[in-house]
Amino acid sequence: MPEALPDLLLAEGVLFDLDGVLTPTAEVHMRAWKAVFDDVFARWGITPPYTDEDYFAYVDGKKRYDGVASLLRSRNVEVPWGSVDDDPSAETVCGIGNRKNAAFAASLRGQGIAPFPGSLALIERLHAAGVPMGVVSSSKNAEEVLAAAGIRSFFRVVVDGVVAERDGLASKPAPDMFAAGAARLGVDPARSVAVEDATSGAASAAAAGYATVIGVDRGTGADALRAAGATHVVDDLAALLPETPTDTPETA
Repeated sequence: MPEALPDLLLAEGVLFDLDGVLTPTAEVHMRAWKAVFDDVFARWGITPPYTDEDYFAYVDGKKRYDGVASLLRSRNVEVPWGSVDDDPSAETVCGIGNRKNAAFAASLRGQGIAPFPGSLALIERLHAAGVPMGVVSSSKNAEEVLAAAGIRSFFRVVVDGVVAERDGLASKPAPDMFAAGAARLGVDPARSVAVEDATSGAASAAAAGYATVIGVDRGTGADALRAAGATHVVDDLAALLPETPTDTPETA
């Protein structure tokens, strides 16, 4: 029997991750990371080769440089951290992260992006009902992606990688980013909903005290999302659309 899904119209607020939840940019990120890590692994002789499983385990949902360090650490490789203004050619954590970001930005600007249809339908419905919404994303490209997708105006607050770096917020799975999102939106996490597609994000929201954490399974796996803290799992946000009452035909 299917699980009963929560009615998001009753939530005090709804906080969404971005990549893989609202927009299919997770796929663009994955391709950019693969291109960069394939090159790094080949030149440095790192084994075993980089895989999509590495993306979900070490990179997905984390701030960019934390993801680089986590992935390299999984292969017992340590390199200097560097600084955020490192050239993309630099062989530092920041240089590798900046190299990936350059590849992502080129793809985004060249091909554009559109929101998932089910996600767009849900945020339009919540907006019409006056439910406060925000975005909590580890990406430093969140504002650009939201603008390119034409959905920035739906969200009262955006807590992204730029904000996290500026305010010293720890990367997901720490609770900092989702806690900051609720605080800036002026809502209580215990009466609000977080929506995530990454295990690090689901863990972050659960640790921040969200009673309802919706996992969106775009490849991470329902079991992994539940183990990380998701209370419900769907494969498309259209599943969360409240039913619209149908008109009852008049009888003669």
